[in-house]
Amino acid sequence: MTRILGQNEAWAILEAGKLGRLGCIDNTEPYVVPINYLVDDGQIYVHSLPGRKIQAMRENHRACLQADQIRDDLHWSSAIAFGDFEEIIDESTRKQVMRLLRERFPQLTPVESLATLDAELQPVIVFRLRVDRVTGVAEE
Repeated sequence: MTRILGQNEAWAILEAGKLGRLGCIDNTEPYVVPINYLVDDGQIYVHSLPGRKIQAMRENHRACLQADQIRDDLHWSSAIAFGDFEEIIDESTRKQVMRLLRERFPQLTPVESLATLDAELQPVIVFRLRVDRVTGVAEE
């Protein structure tokens, strides 16, 4: 039986997750990629190297993040957070968010590890999804 989740239930799925799918608009097409993320104080924080998703969100700030919990084909729940992309440029805030991300994800990919250590490489982009709405559904 499928049911709509309440706000608290949807937030609980997002907060428990580490891997989600970021959806944005690239020109006129949807673009969805898997990302690691963390939820802090009702906002979703992410780090990324420059690329297609960053360029797309700089041009169109609306985005969403979908995460789920799957026990099996007949027992799962899914939540989507909708909001606006905001690049974090304040250096102290960037450092604080990167510290939280490193704590949650202690093994960054080699490229990200190098980028955070080597100023010659393109800097890691830190951003948040300023969430204005969450929805969720569960199959039980």
